[in-house]
Amino acid sequence: MIAVESLLNGNRLALARTLTQIENNTPEGRRVLDELFLHTGQAHLVGVTGAPGTGKSSLVNQLARYYRNPPDGSKSRRVAVVAVDPSSPFTGGAILGDRVRMRDLSGDPGVFIRSMASRGSLGGLAVATSGVVQALDAAGFELVMIETVGAGQAEVDIARLAHTTLVIEAPGLGDDIQAIKAGILEIADILVINKADRPGVENTERALKSMLQLAHPVEHVFQDQVTHHQLYPEQQPTESADVGDERLWEIPLTRTVATTGEGVGKLGVFIDQHRAYLKSGGGWSRREKYRLQSELDSLLQATLVSRWRVSLPKEKYVSTLEQVVRRQVSPWQAVKYLLDGSEA
Repeated sequence: MIAVESLLNGNRLALARTLTQIENNTPEGRRVLDELFLHTGQAHLVGVTGAPGTGKSSLVNQLARYYRNPPDGSKSRRVAVVAVDPSSPFTGGAILGDRVRMRDLSGDPGVFIRSMASRGSLGGLAVATSGVVQALDAAGFELVMIETVGAGQAEVDIARLAHTTLVIEAPGLGDDIQAIKAGILEIADILVINKADRPGVENTERALKSMLQLAHPVEHVFQDQVTHHQLYPEQQPTESADVGDERLWEIPLTRTVATTGEGVGKLGVFIDQHRAYLKSGGGWSRREKYRLQSELDSLLQATLVSRWRVSLPKEKYVSTLEQVVRRQVSPWQAVKYLLDGSEA
């Protein structure tokens, strides 16, 4: 049995074992999470997302080094990194290769790196990512960086989890129109052009600036969260919260070269400014509420589906699936039958 006190006191072995239990969704992992929850809510969660090949892992490595040894002489911070790698859709395996790019962080007691396989989850995150982040938060890490798979334009789930979301772009990965498509850029709190020493960086920057000029600063609220407020109008934010200071945040655009560390200090300043901004304007508490709401809804959905599958006779599901395959009933009709037993 894992001792929660050991984890709270900084025992890295206890933390590693806890994260394994959380990833495997064991009863022990859920027990520890229940006990740790009261100790969470202090860490600054920074999401790092973008297309594959933009240099996310190298940039996270440089940011961790920056926060461990601030050039301005400010207090060093404990940093945790959660790196989510894609899983094979056939074998379920994953290389977990982000650690290869973070080798120079090894041996630092103030840095903890955890690689995770996405295990088929969409949205760039693994199902257990939220629990892993909570454990790292409770363990006293002041900054937790979550690097996503790099799935593309639809990889927006990180904005539900993080307080600050970095969207990483790079020159030469697509045309100007591709760069300003809706989707992944809409979740950015800070836009970063990495590999800025490459040709074409001016065109990339021009396209992103055009996107920023067309947009207007607004708080991140997903459609399912809007639906939630429609279902529970008593939970609707007050008018003052809707027009709070967070609407005034202007998304900065900055260049970096992760291989040399160029521009990383400036990016670190923007991250700290966004944290201070959220704290001062009420945005921190609102994002915490939305984050916990998303987690609660996801857990409810997973639990209800699991309970339903246990209560449903396997033969009934198999026979209904066969009817769908033979085009005798539609999928919607099959769902209605499986849920309430009524014929289409």
